[in-house]
Amino acid sequence: MASTASKVYIDPELAAIRAQLPPMPAGLLDFNDMAASRARMAGRRPIFPPLESVEAQDRTIPGPAGEPDVKVRIYRAKLAQPDTRVPGIFWIHGGGMVMGGLDGDNVRLSEWVEQIGCVAVSVDYRLAPENPHPAPVEDCYAALVWTAQHADELGIDPARLAIAGASAGGGLGAAASLMARDRGGPALCYQLLIYPMLDDRNITPSSYEITSVGVWDRATNQGGWRALLGDQVGTEGVSHYAAPARATDLSGLPPAYIDVGTADLFRDEDIDYAQRLMQAGVPTELHVYPGAFHGFEGVAPNAKLTQAARSLRLSALQRALAR
Repeated sequence: MASTASKVYIDPELAAIRAQLPPMPAGLLDFNDMAASRARMAGRRPIFPPLESVEAQDRTIPGPAGEPDVKVRIYRAKLAQPDTRVPGIFWIHGGGMVMGGLDGDNVRLSEWVEQIGCVAVSVDYRLAPENPHPAPVEDCYAALVWTAQHADELGIDPARLAIAGASAGGGLGAAASLMARDRGGPALCYQLLIYPMLDDRNITPSSYEITSVGVWDRATNQGGWRALLGDQVGTEGVSHYAAPARATDLSGLPPAYIDVGTADLFRDEDIDYAQRLMQAGVPTELHVYPGAFHGFEGVAPNAKLTQAARSLRLSALQRALAR
């Protein structure tokens, strides 16, 4: 299919802000030298601490059987009432399977702790290509199981435990939800998937359209999936725990929220996944933002589309986690 990148509509406010910024990830990544790429990315992104009202504690917990330990960060309100049980959000960061860590979501998770009255747990999973599939998703699942098993210690109501993630983290959240269903794991009450990375095949119309937005385009996406799957990428043998779009049975999964922009490469795979969740009887909320590109809220935190998206995500979590 030929590229139609020139036809991609970008919201004018987002486009104006994007034009003022230095190169985005697509221009900074070298999949042959991920250490240098990660250093470049870290050098251009400021790290914000958690909000003053929230305490963040790092813990090292057991990883998957026979594998290294995993680090998690636990966010709790400093003035939380002792011996109370509040909702829990298990968070998985983005980064195309090859980047990211615990520091990038301090503000987002602190705000949710404040606004929802919850405990949030974020997982620092192993990254590809040094750690290909199944290492990232197995780390996430091990940390999810640990969170559920330690709900009392963490002050979490196990009946109100949700999973959430953005981009690669959204894809890993979808995969961990499938694992929890299939393995008889934690009974999740909700999955919030922010423009999730779901399909290694790159065969949707939007995967051909988005080639020059400069944030997470076709070539970059192909590189991320190849880092995770190697020569298996795009072949019949790829597990739905690596690429959840490949799952043929979506029944029995927790209620879902999915959002994505029309200028996001993941647009069509995310819309398709949401539709198939609905067809499988899973209560699903889908939002598609006109002219929003991948990771738009990080680029333009004060834009009108960003404010709308944040408000709708918060409202969905508040409803899902209400007692």
